[in-house]
Amino acid sequence: MAGVDGIAQTEGMTLTAIDIARDENFEGYLHGSEVSIIREYASTPGTGPRLHRHPYTETFLIHAGRALFTVGAEQLVGVGGQILVVPALVAHRFEVLDGGIYEATHIHANDRFVTEWLE
Repeated sequence: MAGVDGIAQTEGMTLTAIDIARDENFEGYLHGSEVSIIREYASTPGTGPRLHRHPYTETFLIHAGRALFTVGAEQLVGVGGQILVVPALVAHRFEVLDGGIYEATHIHANDRFVTEWLE
């Protein structure tokens, strides 16, 4: 059944559509979700977060572009079309590489962002 204002009712379940802009964060607890999301959009080579870790898994859905990921002692160039999974408590960072716009969805397996910055 169709709803109004982005809310639809189907078989006793409520579905909410939430608009978020490019580069906007979504913290799940504010919307009844068990995950939090970062929409990343960067065009400047060398940009990216400094070394950090989370007490939960972070999954990177890379839509376009390339970034150099450092995860623990390993490095990997992630490219559009790939999914990278960083386990809980593993230090990681990434930096955008040249050759296009890096666009990705970062899914935090927690209803709030919890980050320990290591540098």
